[in-house]
Amino acid sequence: MTREEILDRYRRLRAISMRHHGTALKFLSHAAILEQARRLGLTAEGMLVPESEEEMTLAFDLALYTAKDGRSRALDRYARAIRQAPGSDEACMLDAMRNARFSIWRLERRHDTVGLIVTDVLREAEAWLVDEKLEMSAPEGMAFAGRLCAPEGFEMSCGVVVPVDRDLIEEVALDTPAWRRGDPDGVAQDPRFAVAIYRAAIDSGVMGSVAYE
Repeated sequence: MTREEILDRYRRLRAISMRHHGTALKFLSHAAILEQARRLGLTAEGMLVPESEEEMTLAFDLALYTAKDGRSRALDRYARAIRQAPGSDEACMLDAMRNARFSIWRLERRHDTVGLIVTDVLREAEAWLVDEKLEMSAPEGMAFAGRLCAPEGFEMSCGVVVPVDRDLIEEVALDTPAWRRGDPDGVAQDPRFAVAIYRAAIDSGVMGSVAYE
């Protein structure tokens, strides 16, 4: 496929993922959103007090993609409640989102055709990421935290991209019990790991430089 063909495909899948996210939010209770916001330090006296939409996006991400032990995720409840044609772009995109992998990703280089080659720092594996905004603006060597999913031969972000640096990671290493799991995949998929990174990003003020589509 040419660069334009891949980008056209990416844009269609991105639009589908945004629709899925928007509709899946209806499967969240106010209490669930408030709980995740509290974990990120975005509440005061039981009220939401984020400084930006980008900070609230982190709470929505946690509420959609994670759940307490023994509880179902909002994204899974949404998937069970809707009907989709097997094999359709909508079904494939939602399945990819439900199997998204959270990690810290390091930008290695530009892909020869389109997008970026990134390394999953925890799992020590490379991935081909197609993301128009990051391709245009991200410098080589940049690291970010977020969820990637693979609807086709390339990976896509699931909406949240949080820039990280050495200082932030060191702070997270001291803050999260997820490190005690030992194995890299267990650490990456533990919701406490994402919470610690998101909270550190909010506390450091880095979210003030982030703008989501």
